[in-house]
Amino acid sequence: MSKKLVIKVTAGADAPERCSQAFTVAAVAVASGVEVSLWLTGEAAWFALPGKAAEFELPHAAPLPELIESVQAGGTLTLCTQCAVRRNITEDDVLDGVRIAGAQVFVSEVMADDVRALVY
Repeated sequence: MSKKLVIKVTAGADAPERCSQAFTVAAVAVASGVEVSLWLTGEAAWFALPGKAAEFELPHAAPLPELIESVQAGGTLTLCTQCAVRRNITEDDVLDGVRIAGAQVFVSEVMADDVRALVY
């Protein structure tokens, strides 16, 4: 098994099943002892803001705030720099523990040894 899993979620409320799958896989991986880095990009960028995950609804899916809390308990949650700028989101706006980083950091994470990457 790889030592780290990097997940990029590009979907939000616009594609709720794909969005939920990304957060669910990330939370399950953390619970399984895998080091996880979850990247919020595109419409998923909104979930870096307090209260936004609570607005997300998908029947028969785990609540998004709980999944985010699980990921943050044992992993890293990153908001894409460009996605943040396009949405006028700053470091002062995001949930505690969310970092804002760009493509250079993403590429360095996925190119490291023993890393698997998924994009939803």
